[in-house]
Amino acid sequence: MILNIRKSNRVVEIPIIQIRPCPAKTRMSYDTEKLQELANSIRNNGLLQPVMVRRVTSMEYELIAGERRLRACVMCGKTRIPCIVISCSDDEALIFSIEENIQRTDLNIIEEAQSISSYMTAKNISQNEAAGNLSREPSDIADMIDLLRLDESERELVLRYHLSIRHAKALLRIQDKLERRIVLSEIIENSMNVSQTERYIDEILYSTHLERLRSQRRKGVLRDIRMFENTIKKAVSALNSSGIEAAAEYYEDDACIEYTVRIPKDIPFDGSLAA
Repeated sequence: MILNIRKSNRVVEIPIIQIRPCPAKTRMSYDTEKLQELANSIRNNGLLQPVMVRRVTSMEYELIAGERRLRACVMCGKTRIPCIVISCSDDEALIFSIEENIQRTDLNIIEEAQSISSYMTAKNISQNEAAGNLSREPSDIADMIDLLRLDESERELVLRYHLSIRHAKALLRIQDKLERRIVLSEIIENSMNVSQTERYIDEILYSTHLERLRSQRRKGVLRDIRMFENTIKKAVSALNSSGIEAAAEYYEDDACIEYTVRIPKDIPFDGSLAA
């Protein structure tokens, strides 16, 4: 995307109070120590790279790129900041700000995923198109977008304990959210690396698959037993309807299910059985 730079890239100083944040802000947190280091550098050496803004009213500008520099200037007590003013539409400003965020090297993986998702939404493009535009592998883009399937608490834990995108990708193989949270706690508690995490989740999914097969087999056996029980009940009922006082007794323990059918030997004959 090509943006028009007013007055041949001329840098102008603008009161910080007149600059508002960009609505496409992606960064959720800042490293306070690194921000203080930047503030100290600006205090000693000045701001070496101006921030980029666009005018939105006669007295107000919107920040397009350079939020860390702006924050650092505030920290070291500056009231004005060198700016390059660009001319662009709302959509262009949004896309440019998102693109600038994505190119940063200090975004965490969640912030980067949110930036890419916002970029795709703003430009109305697919993952493959985003990969081409950003010079990234389609699989990388897919992995980043998948991260957003984690809920807020899971994202917070992934960031707090410095888990990688491969940790998160393995974790997302578990569909049940409660089970996934338990597994995540185990990964953190045992300080598992990526390989250990992948093996651990493989074992869980394999055991879950076996349990599912066992459950299906148990259901099949129980279905056959119920059919057998119904057959016995129908036979006893038919005997009783014919005047024979038959009875079935049921017994079950951990080892087996037992049915005993009792039919009296002395059956009175009145001709009804001949029918």
